[in-house]
Amino acid sequence: MSTTLLDLLGDLITVNHRVTRLAAQAANGAESPAVWRTLSVLRQTGPIRLGELAARSRVSQPTATKLVSHLAERGWAERLADPLDARAARTAITGPGEAALAAWRSQLATALLPLFSDLPAADVDVLERAIAILRERVDAGEPDAPGERSASDVSDDSAAAL
Repeated sequence: MSTTLLDLLGDLITVNHRVTRLAAQAANGAESPAVWRTLSVLRQTGPIRLGELAARSRVSQPTATKLVSHLAERGWAERLADPLDARAARTAITGPGEAALAAWRSQLATALLPLFSDLPAADVDVLERAIAILRERVDAGEPDAPGERSASDVSDDSAAAL
């Protein structure tokens, strides 16, 4: 019985969710996954309006407002004037937000290391190639934030998404 691409993609999504959940449980972080997802979106897109942030983070606009307020209180995000519309604001990740996100990702990777530390070099190479393929496809499929960074600008950031 041959596995189809559709089956493989379904398995990829399922395993990815399980790996993410396992890492988050092992890292035992105090912040909500929505906080890290929101910071990841901000890192990828650059400054973005609240409605677009809510859509990309897959939360309601009131939830995005609460998340941005929480991030701003922590010093991890800031609200900026929108140069195209004085009535609107955009949200951007700050240096401390970038550092917090990097630390969280390091915690996740460290939590997973025991599961993968015994992989042979050939399997590590396969994972590296698979990640490159996924990054390329996801980068090509994600829209840029209006008036923000191009796909080439965010290619290094795509691995950051939770």
